[in-house]
Amino acid sequence: MSDPVVQWQIVTTSPDSVAAFCQKLFGWTITTNNALAYREVETGNGGTKGGIWPAPPEAHSFVQLFVSVGDVTRSVEQAVKLGGRVIVPPTTLPDGDTMAIIADPNGITFGLMQGQAASGR
Repeated sequence: MSDPVVQWQIVTTSPDSVAAFCQKLFGWTITTNNALAYREVETGNGGTKGGIWPAPPEAHSFVQLFVSVGDVTRSVEQAVKLGGRVIVPPTTLPDGDTMAIIADPNGITFGLMQGQAASGR
């Protein structure tokens, strides 16, 4: 069984501007009713949910996919064995989900999710 993409995230130095642009262009609903005041994005019509997160001023903007896995720690260990590296180690979020950010051998980053937000399982 494969692990599905369950969420996406835009990381940007201008999260309010990106949120306003996407809301006006696509009609997406964006809320911050969560413990981290994270900009949660509901794309509607059965589309994949996402979010917009602030990046440090010196960072570049990018889009990141989150994959639902059965065990974040085990997946991180496997990624490292395959030549990947850990950007953010397994972390428990306020809602009880566990996440990590890894980079593949080419430097492309991915999020790993385990828990209720990873509803693709």
